[in-house]
Amino acid sequence: MRAVPALYALLAGLISATGFAPLEWWPVTPAAIALWLWLVHAAPTLRTAMWRSWLFGVGHFTIGNNWIQHAFDFQDRMPPSLGYVAVVGLAMFLAIYPMLAGGLAWRLGRRGPRPDMAFALVAGAAWIATEYLRAVVFTGYAWNPIAVIWVPTPLRALSPWIGTYALSGLTIVASAAILLPRARMRAGVLVALALAMLIPGDNMATPAPLGRDTPRVRVVQPNFEQEAVRSAGYDDRLLDRQIALSGRPGPAPRLVVWPEGTVNFYIEDGYPPPWYERSPLLTRARIASVLGPRDAALVGGTALFFDGDGQVAAAGNSVFSLTPDTRIAGRYDKAHLVPGGEYLPMRSILQPLGLTRLVMGDVDFRPGPGPATIAVPGFGPVGVQICYEIIFSGQVVDATHRPAMLFNPSNDAWFGAWGPPQHLAQARLRAAEEGLPILRATTTGISAVIDTSGAIVAAIPRHREGAIEVALPAAHAPTLFARAGNWLALGMIVLLLAAAIAMRRRTR
Repeated sequence: MRAVPALYALLAGLISATGFAPLEWWPVTPAAIALWLWLVHAAPTLRTAMWRSWLFGVGHFTIGNNWIQHAFDFQDRMPPSLGYVAVVGLAMFLAIYPMLAGGLAWRLGRRGPRPDMAFALVAGAAWIATEYLRAVVFTGYAWNPIAVIWVPTPLRALSPWIGTYALSGLTIVASAAILLPRARMRAGVLVALALAMLIPGDNMATPAPLGRDTPRVRVVQPNFEQEAVRSAGYDDRLLDRQIALSGRPGPAPRLVVWPEGTVNFYIEDGYPPPWYERSPLLTRARIASVLGPRDAALVGGTALFFDGDGQVAAAGNSVFSLTPDTRIAGRYDKAHLVPGGEYLPMRSILQPLGLTRLVMGDVDFRPGPGPATIAVPGFGPVGVQICYEIIFSGQVVDATHRPAMLFNPSNDAWFGAWGPPQHLAQARLRAAEEGLPILRATTTGISAVIDTSGAIVAAIPRHREGAIEVALPAAHAPTLFARAGNWLALGMIVLLLAAAIAMRRRTR
């Protein structure tokens, strides 16, 4: 019978992940969290509480990260079956954070035969702390914080005021409150959750009308699957398709944006001649051919870094700002690289074992300096976050040079069926949190223009070739979160713990 609570904990974790996209069965998540917290509170020892919490985490992250397996389908040097091992192995590591949260809740918040409000508050504070740690330890993996389940609902409007991690903590508190012994409290929580479920979220926004001189953005989605990368003529065909989808210039200024890494010819000058398959000026001229005198382009490509002997030392996953006269006005290098994807950690140990990174090539990528704003002539400062960089709450904007918008190019062809909608949901939360519109251009979808409330202005579905051209959404004034960042998460931890202490003293 001792195995039954452990099995329930694993089951609760599995079910809790269905609240995220693409299923978005978000009412299930608080119920599953409540079951987990009941099992934590009922645990006879700290070790048992942490064991049950770890099992909850294994289930939660195995389902939530199942899309990672798909990335292994494009490897010749590693079997696709290794992807299933990677998903479960990653889940077993990430489960350490719920394990710590459950252990803290049991140690600091457990009193009496049933969970009380103080226990709920401590559990919320513990979750905030451990979810934040998950986003920063070992470069961080912030995918799918609990707060993301609220993106389809009106509750995402709390994110500009308290931030993602604090919203996750309040979700834990509300879930634990379902267990409270007082019927009125339980009823209040359930009514609040029911209202959030019944009130439709503002998920789509009406595009602003396009006047003759209205600045606009054109988002290109070429719909080239990852399987095509090794086919003959791929680089030219991809470039030609994106040029064709970029449309023609008109009287109004246009910002044309392409996905991550889709210009596979080097476009910077100054590299040793053997590295050029063709003139970088010619490549830039082909892109600039679709730009009018008031237009600009943001395109994803690769930069090279050389050592003192003229040998390639590293590569950069980069975005280039191009002008109609073929100049490079700015460059951003991805800072949050994917371990095992863009570089192989502990290469001297793992490479002899037959492991390699998922992105093709023998040279590791070098991280850029962090959130940065680059110049886009005619459109002002633009912040860039490449691919999964957009998931890191509080780490996406250069606060000293606040941009007018964020550009999030990505190659979501790696991510199976579940990854792209989850990625989009997290980008929507970032837009609301920072009060900035986000332009998302991906290879196979979902590409979108997102306004400052997190609503989608326009989108291109997965596996569809196309482009969208809409008016540039205006930026919001800096939100409270944009000003204070994750200090708000720390403040929420202090507030929840202080309230828990006050409640315990009152009941003595």
